[in-house]
Amino acid sequence: MKIAISGKGGVGKTTFSATLAHLFKESGKKVLAIDADPDANLAATLGYPDLLALTPISEMKELVAERTGSQPGTYGSMFTINPKVDDLPDTLAREIDGIKFMTLGGVKKGGGGCICPESTMLKNIIMHLVLARDEVVIMDMEAGLEHLGRATASGVDHLITVVEPGQRSIETARTIRKLANDLYIKRVSVVGNKIRNQGDREFITKELANLEILGFIPFADSIIEADRQAISVYKNSPEVAAAGREIFTKIIASQP
Repeated sequence: MKIAISGKGGVGKTTFSATLAHLFKESGKKVLAIDADPDANLAATLGYPDLLALTPISEMKELVAERTGSQPGTYGSMFTINPKVDDLPDTLAREIDGIKFMTLGGVKKGGGGCICPESTMLKNIIMHLVLARDEVVIMDMEAGLEHLGRATASGVDHLITVVEPGQRSIETARTIRKLANDLYIKRVSVVGNKIRNQGDREFITKELANLEILGFIPFADSIIEADRQAISVYKNSPEVAAAGREIFTKIIASQP
């Protein structure tokens, strides 16, 4: 399965991505978790202990230059739009608790000049992960699905949008739904997060009545505490783990 997870910043999509990675791993699957959000937090949420040792691929200037044929620090020159990337998941991925993960990073805008080589590199990695890998790939995306082109999106089995009970989050989910339709993604659904009461559930259900809602994750102090200590949310928040298992069951049950 290839699953993309999106949502407005701060809604908890990284928490859900990490939870889903643990659940697939516990079910016996090989899992590759991808942090494709420029605001990279997936490694910390998985509980990886050495965050300072991680360098996003987009910041590996020498690697980008080598694979794209570009020159570090120069812009406007020619470079290949089809760099070799098939070896990178095996050589660059880190592992924790049996889950492999990669941090793609983002491209610096606003004064950064041409970012085409970095963008090309990231998009080709995503394409390889979606179309050529044989393990479960879980991608923690940015809200705009920036890394998914039309050809890549055709290989995504499921797009899950994480929402919280608020209008801005709902509007982001609607925008993502439109983008997903434009890209012909097979299945689009929603997970509600930070749920405090029945009113929060009813609000999300009403506002997104035309979308499949997989389930709800409660608001829990244990999530905040896990983040404060930089430890695995899944292992240290029983509320998240229990809700995640119910959602995981629905994801698996509907697969062909």
